[in-house]
Amino acid sequence: MLDLAEELNRWTEEGREYAVATVVAVGGSAPRGPGAALAVDSAGTVIGSVSGGCVEGAVYDLCLQALETGESVTERFGYSDDDAFAVGLTCGGTIDMLITPVGGQAPARRVLASALSAAVRREPTALARIVRGPAGLLGRALLVRPDGAYEGGVGGGPDLDAAVAAEARALLETGRTGTVELSADGSRCPGGLTVLVESNVPPPRMIVFGAVDFASALARAGRFLGYHVTVCDARPVFATRARFPDADEVVVDWPHRYLRRTGTDARTVLCVLTHDAKFDVPLLKAALRLPVAFVGAMGSRRTHEDRNRRLRAEGVTERELTRLRSPIGLDLGARTPEETALSIAAEIVAVRRGGTGVPLTGSRTPIHRDEAEHGGDRPRPRRDRPGAGRTAQGAARGRADSAAVPRIRHPG
Repeated sequence: MLDLAEELNRWTEEGREYAVATVVAVGGSAPRGPGAALAVDSAGTVIGSVSGGCVEGAVYDLCLQALETGESVTERFGYSDDDAFAVGLTCGGTIDMLITPVGGQAPARRVLASALSAAVRREPTALARIVRGPAGLLGRALLVRPDGAYEGGVGGGPDLDAAVAAEARALLETGRTGTVELSADGSRCPGGLTVLVESNVPPPRMIVFGAVDFASALARAGRFLGYHVTVCDARPVFATRARFPDADEVVVDWPHRYLRRTGTDARTVLCVLTHDAKFDVPLLKAALRLPVAFVGAMGSRRTHEDRNRRLRAEGVTERELTRLRSPIGLDLGARTPEETALSIAAEIVAVRRGGTGVPLTGSRTPIHRDEAEHGGDRPRPRRDRPGAGRTAQGAARGRADSAAVPRIRHPG
């Protein structure tokens, strides 16, 4: 639900009552991952999406029911071969969802309000909620901060609260959203409780070295993908805000010197577009020894070979060189700066998500991969303005099952 933080925080401040449906787990070819959310207020206004349109109508009804009953419920939507017109996912996957009312005396309202406020301020926090277990615990929440301090409670006693907080803090440190299995006493034993942890961390960084025309297009692509984009170049005449309006930062400094003093982490993407040895070699020597997600460099194959020779002479090992994506980008036949930026962005996504880069047409590669296999640290799209709400009517009404274990939903 934190992907709707700006809108939901505004609703909370306005005193609106609303219900939130949050994707807890997915199976098969589901269109959206854990943490995706749809919310409905008491007036019927809708924001967000959980399936790209497949089950939104039924989820809308479930949210209205949760507002009426004041109780959290779980639901599973799947695909039925027997009834092609049943509410479900046409892509053939499954989605488990938690539907939680937020308003009035709702148990988790205060914690959820704090989580939304922290997300809007871009404070690193993790929101942990019970999504499987005794009905009385569903939707109970903890807000966990990087130092381990937490607010709220999941209703199972201090030992369980401490265990949930510890697991949430571990996911927060890696910027991941996912589920954790715990027993009712707080030990990590599957089969008792399932906790969804949504991590709210600053957007991952993309640092583009080289204030060239390709960098301007790549800054736009990086911003679109949800990165905090920095453009760095040692030449002040080129590294200007006017030339890079889509970058969050424009830095005038020698690339290797800036890299040494700036912060990077396991989600950081480094794109070297200078293709000039006096910049590239000291920069890449440092970059290839950092635990970052991606290091790529622009240049022809001849430039690539010469650069590798120079890096070896500087003591860069063969193992370190295998981390270098060069020439950077996928083979799209790109010519313009915008096409080149697209090819680079496509390679970054493929590396992060474990994609092959081959056309899906005629291939048997999976369209959606397990987030846990590839880090699960997806950046959220940048939201410069909150999205406008819309109203909708549920196309297929059905009652949510209040049992703790989700079921396949095939109304009819």
